[in-house]
Amino acid sequence: MNGIKIVGTGYAAPSKIVTNDDLAKIVETNDEWITSRTGISRRRHMAEGETFTSITVQAARKALESSGIPADSIGACIVATLTPDTLVPSAACLLQRELGLPMDIPCFDLNAACTGFLYALHTMECLLAVSERKYGLVIGAENLSRIINWEDRGTCILFGDGAGAAVVESRAEWNSISAVLGCHGDGQILRVPGVETAERSLISMEGTKVFKFAVEAVPYCMDQVLEKTGLTIDDVDFFVFHQANARIIDLVVRKYHIPQEKYYKNIAEYGNTSAASIPLVIGELHEMGKVGHGSRVLVVGFGGGLTWGGALVEFA
Repeated sequence: MNGIKIVGTGYAAPSKIVTNDDLAKIVETNDEWITSRTGISRRRHMAEGETFTSITVQAARKALESSGIPADSIGACIVATLTPDTLVPSAACLLQRELGLPMDIPCFDLNAACTGFLYALHTMECLLAVSERKYGLVIGAENLSRIINWEDRGTCILFGDGAGAAVVESRAEWNSISAVLGCHGDGQILRVPGVETAERSLISMEGTKVFKFAVEAVPYCMDQVLEKTGLTIDDVDFFVFHQANARIIDLVVRKYHIPQEKYYKNIAEYGNTSAASIPLVIGELHEMGKVGHGSRVLVVGFGGGLTWGGALVEFA
């Protein structure tokens, strides 16, 4: 199967900054309590006039500009999200209209919670392998502030809004991203009920169980990707982890002896942005010049479902 590589990135975040001190005015908490347990100092929430669609379009436009690929060359568009502005039309269909993408291509949303961007990357790899157009647009975006339970201090401190995008290219001579994806159906540990049901459509989470799941899932995914690719930790240029909790990342870094210059945390500034988390990190790293032409990036995500995934993503 044809492999894909990243040829452009972009990201966007709402303008409203919500600090830990701001949250202390709403629920019983404080900056030290939040920072010591999560690594989060602030997060971005939608301000008046901003929408999921507006920041998603902004991130996607930046990715297209970064890649230099015209909109009419895009062969598919996938938006990984659980919080689009509308269920129908999909966020991807609205993007198609706003960006002027071709009308004869598949555009759809994908929900795998915080692992969504990885699921979307692998799906795009499969789509482009049989497409006449060899470029795809993959976005992870969330407006989680609209589904936060402000009475639950265990979750309201965690989540933020944002969007990250990547333009990828498919070529027959390139290796696959070697995606490792999986799920274990669990309706209680991390849950957002559907619309118009007996329950409010707000995030509920059993934090201790999610933490335990994550510290097992991340090493599993890393080991599986390294085994599939035949690479070692030293062969990887950068490691990108879903930004759910700084302590999870720190545990993995110590376990694999990953040097500081090979990983990055932005959770202090954005909080947990679910499907937007991984592409936000990649976009920032690309903008800073820490990853670019030829970089090998091992990416790992985990989230509600329960879902997990890993892949080796390269820059063209």
